[in-house]
Amino acid sequence: MTKPKFKTNNQNRNLAGHPILALIDQCSDRSQVKQVHAQMLRIGLFFDPYSASRLITLCTLSTFSPDIEYTRKVFDQIPQPNLYTWNTLIRAYASSPNPTQSILIFSQMLHEFPDPPNKFTFPFLIKAASEICDLRQGELFHGMAIKASLDSDVYILNSLIHFYAACGDLNQAYKLFLKIPKRDVVSWNSMITGFAQADCPDEALELFREMEEENMKPNDVTMVSVLSACSKKSNLAFGRWVHSYIEKNGIEESLILNNAILDMYIKCGSLEEAKRIFDKMPERDPISWTTMLVGYTSFGEFDAAHHVFNEMPSQDIAAWNSLISAYEQSGQPRQALAIFHELQLSKKAKPDQVTLVSTLSACAQLGATDLGGWIHVYVKKQGLKLNCHLTTSLIDMYAKCGDLEKALEVFQFAERKDVYVWSAMIAGLAMHGRGRDAIDLFLDMQEAKVKPNEVTFTNVLCACSHAGLVEEGKLYFNQMLPVYGIAPQMKHYGCMVDILGRAGLLEEAMELIEKMPIVPGASVWGALLGACRTHGNIGLAEQACNRLLELEPRNHGAYVLLSNIYAKFGKWDGVSRLRKLMRDSGIKKEPGCSLIEVDGVVHEFLVGDNSHSLSKMIYSKLDEIASRLKLIGYVPNKSQLLQDVEEEDVKEQALFLHSEKLAIAYGLISTNPPAPVRIVKNLRVCGDCHSVAKLISRLYDREILLRDRYRFHHFKGGHCSCMDYW
Repeated sequence: MTKPKFKTNNQNRNLAGHPILALIDQCSDRSQVKQVHAQMLRIGLFFDPYSASRLITLCTLSTFSPDIEYTRKVFDQIPQPNLYTWNTLIRAYASSPNPTQSILIFSQMLHEFPDPPNKFTFPFLIKAASEICDLRQGELFHGMAIKASLDSDVYILNSLIHFYAACGDLNQAYKLFLKIPKRDVVSWNSMITGFAQADCPDEALELFREMEEENMKPNDVTMVSVLSACSKKSNLAFGRWVHSYIEKNGIEESLILNNAILDMYIKCGSLEEAKRIFDKMPERDPISWTTMLVGYTSFGEFDAAHHVFNEMPSQDIAAWNSLISAYEQSGQPRQALAIFHELQLSKKAKPDQVTLVSTLSACAQLGATDLGGWIHVYVKKQGLKLNCHLTTSLIDMYAKCGDLEKALEVFQFAERKDVYVWSAMIAGLAMHGRGRDAIDLFLDMQEAKVKPNEVTFTNVLCACSHAGLVEEGKLYFNQMLPVYGIAPQMKHYGCMVDILGRAGLLEEAMELIEKMPIVPGASVWGALLGACRTHGNIGLAEQACNRLLELEPRNHGAYVLLSNIYAKFGKWDGVSRLRKLMRDSGIKKEPGCSLIEVDGVVHEFLVGDNSHSLSKMIYSKLDEIASRLKLIGYVPNKSQLLQDVEEEDVKEQALFLHSEKLAIAYGLISTNPPAPVRIVKNLRVCGDCHSVAKLISRLYDREILLRDRYRFHHFKGGHCSCMDYW
């Protein structure tokens, strides 16, 4: 078919009134668009640039338009698209999931179209560069706009402000903001939003005040960013003022604005006001419901959160994630896993990477290696991309569940390793007492040109502490600021005090504390107190405990540690005094709790627990263990008791009621060799339980992996991986 040629302006003006073009404005669905397209092709109208641009506009800007691939096919059929048509396609791709295509089309336009880009072209290109955070590409468009003498256009400048802010260059964004001779509300919004999103809430609020002084009326977009800044500052008083300002100034209400108000009240700590806003909202979307759900969970009102969750019109994966994450982060991993199982059974939403990260963290807390391993298999079967967050979570889960080799395997086969992936693997090696390997990995990390951060150094110092690598710990601690530009923080000083204290260098540890450039915190005094317990320094222990209790008066661990020291030296009057102080203050010792997973089910044991369905068998096994231990000369370490008990048999019985011994007994009767017995304990393992676990590993020829609050103990053949240094 020969394409008709449209040459004259008169002809184009006549075509503008063609009845088929009138049908374009009446299209209400995709099939009608395709019918108009077919008719335009049939009569040759499509090959007129103006007529074709009308169709392209319909394809890209209508709410019912075909997908962008169809739009692109339509565009490719146009023999000579005009600049408006090029701009329309560039705009469509800039707002699509693939904004890079926008830049490629522009490159094609420069080669195929004779006219230069205009002031409408650049805002779309700059938006595309913003979406992919490509600073170099955006700077190129900025330069092209300057060369085309378009750099004073307010629309282009507004786009550039948003672009530089999105790419993290707030200084350049602010310079351009100041350069605009006559700023419109979009100019102010772009800069305020840039500050708010870059965690500069003070600057955002100050700019809002300036906007007020210049009598520029804000709109709903402005107020969303201002509310975001209030949320980040947790400034409830100012947030309330902003809310009243919105109402008094008649700023147009929108769903996005109402969600921002709701979010502000939640993050600023006013659940009651958030409830009132939520109840009054004329329209709610999944963000509204999820924000309220998160609000209830953040205040510990889980029943109310479940009610909101059940009332949601549609439970998308974000809502499920919020509930799982809330339980996991509030120290309720069992409930987190229960919600995950509920999600699987409901089939209302499909787990995504966020779901799996939170669930893996819950598995790590519980030592639920079976479920954690299942998730790993699920990731592979579903073809989910193993991003750095998921990789880090898998490494952390396997390491904390006692399967260090599996953690190393995940690390080795990871396609991309960021600082958190490396740090997680260093932490895994550290908690398993493999200090030398952790340091070697730290050196490999630097060879890979990955810059360590504060977390990395915490993990490296922990590795030195657990392995007794004093000189190495000093070396890396002293290199933090001069070599890596990272000023040691409280946690790093705590690690360093722990390294020195464990090694018996208590005076050196105290000297470090006295020279600290920051006021010593609870972690520092806690580390010193723990070292005093290990090395029996009562005087320094009392000093450390007093300083710790000044900072945290209700720290039950401080009382327990000092009580342990008193008990070790038979100072029962000191033990009684501390116990009375705890009673009078209403402070209770955290009960010992041990977890063991068998066949995918996590079993929990408390001290002296007899609630388990196999309790009789467990205690029978304990009696058997006690008898066999006596035959090989085991003597209970009664200094671990905090009571001045005179009867020797009562002392021994009390020691055998510790939760980890119950868990070990259950592991022996419910699992078969050579499977290791894996246990997670919430407190530091006591000396007697440590000795018993070593002996059991030899007597029963079973490997026992016990994770306490601080590290892993691998008991095998009568020995422990910690070499009794813990």
